[in-house]
Amino acid sequence: MVIDIAIVLAVILAGLMLWMPRVRLSKTWRAMTTPLASIIGSGFLVLGPILVASYGMYAPLVMAVLCAGAYLYGTAIRYNIGVIETLGVDRGRGIDTLETVASGALGFAYIISVAYYLNLFGAFAVSLTPLNTPFYAKLVTTAVYLLIVTVGWTRGFKSLEQMEYVSVSVKLAIIAGLLIGLAIFFEDKATHSGLIFNPLVETGWAGITIAFGLIVTVQGFETSRYLGAEYNSQIRATSMRWAQWVSTGIYVIYIALLAYVFEQDALVLTETAIVDMMKVVAPILPFLLVAAALAAQFSAAVADTSGSGGLISEVSHHRITPGKAYALLTGIGVSLTWTSGVFDIISYASRAFAVYYALQAGIAAISAARERSWFRAVVFASLAALGMLIVVFGQSAEG
Repeated sequence: MVIDIAIVLAVILAGLMLWMPRVRLSKTWRAMTTPLASIIGSGFLVLGPILVASYGMYAPLVMAVLCAGAYLYGTAIRYNIGVIETLGVDRGRGIDTLETVASGALGFAYIISVAYYLNLFGAFAVSLTPLNTPFYAKLVTTAVYLLIVTVGWTRGFKSLEQMEYVSVSVKLAIIAGLLIGLAIFFEDKATHSGLIFNPLVETGWAGITIAFGLIVTVQGFETSRYLGAEYNSQIRATSMRWAQWVSTGIYVIYIALLAYVFEQDALVLTETAIVDMMKVVAPILPFLLVAAALAAQFSAAVADTSGSGGLISEVSHHRITPGKAYALLTGIGVSLTWTSGVFDIISYASRAFAVYYALQAGIAAISAARERSWFRAVVFASLAALGMLIVVFGQSAEG
């Protein structure tokens, strides 16, 4: 009972803080909501069980490495934002071509990531009901696809953005409650010498390729790159950096609290495994977690739907309108929903985003070399090579 009360109070206090005018009306915070909606779209739902099952006591270290890798790719994209601000959009035919290809790759990656988010949405929506089967989960996913495409087609991005802010606020408030609950549970285990140090299961190359397949769970920071119509380059770069700092703090603390309080052998690796794990921590957490899951997946799907529509329209030189792009996204996403599992879609999305990150890092390497900034050029070129390795070797957590 005490832990339930502490969790509810944390949720209420966090929610009130996020809805304060000073926070809600802050231009930088508003700019942060779009990348945060994507970055914390599913990591706290899916990553916990996967990392604990695969890496045991080393799960927090792997989480930190994933976040560090994402931050480095964010650095490359922020560098590109600065170069565009200094030199203008036209940086030469070669880079222009790479930018076009990168935009197309990102638009395609968003299509897959929306499928990932909404399939998780469907799974969590039915997880605490008598209809907890894959069939009904896929029906819910399909219905939400139709809702988002209808809103996007008829009312456009501004309407989606308003829905997104409320979803992000609800999600962050519930995450605050989740962390408080886990911290109390962790402290109790530690006090009674009950911490568990699970062994490393996935070792060597297999362990690396599974981590490659999880890149999508820390993506989303790149959305700041495409908010130029609303925010200047400094706000976009700052909002991306801060969003990555906030998400890294949440992820690393969460995994550190989770990794040492559950037996590895007791984990059944499903997309909703975290719900069963949280039943042990506090009775109220599964219900809050499902609410957070629905808010997280919806806000992330809205952010990436908006991004995909704009990018596809831009790459096609506006021959494809954002509305038609939403319809294309829905068609592909519904097909993936009924033909693939969630963990497979996670792997597909990670590879798709890795293509984009590799291209952006390559662009940054070329720009740095032109400025004779050789250290940056080497770092960005290395990131581009790493991105292509992820594309080729990233594996599903189940495969």
